[in-house]
Amino acid sequence: QVQLVESGGGLVQAGGSLRLSCAASGRTFSNYGMAWFRQAPGKEREFVAAINWSGGTTAYADSVKGRFTISRDNAKNTVYLQMNSLTPEDTAVYYCAATQRSLSVVTMKNVYDYWGQGTQVTVSS
Repeated sequence: QVQLVESGGGLVQAGGSLRLSCAASGRTFSNYGMAWFRQAPGKEREFVAAINWSGGTTAYADSVKGRFTISRDNAKNTVYLQMNSLTPEDTAVYYCAATQRSLSVVTMKNVYDYWGQGTQVTVSS
């Protein structure tokens, strides 16, 4: 079992920045590929960004490419999502997820085995 706890969400004005963190516990963190997903009210949960076990490979949704950066610190068992140039369309609950498919990046949510409880990000116009 892997436990994931997100933090760092909040209310920010359009154009602002936030950094989300996801702390993992329970198993060897570096054995897992990690990702961030988000879910806005009335919408399906969607892929945001993913990172492989070493941090050497990343992937982003087109809607966040160039604005968001995913990274990880295996010594701290933590994955991060730096979000810049936020817009109201980024408003959602952001979820951290872990998959045992760690060598490459995975964008499909049904491949992820473990999920955090989510953290709310609200961007005001």
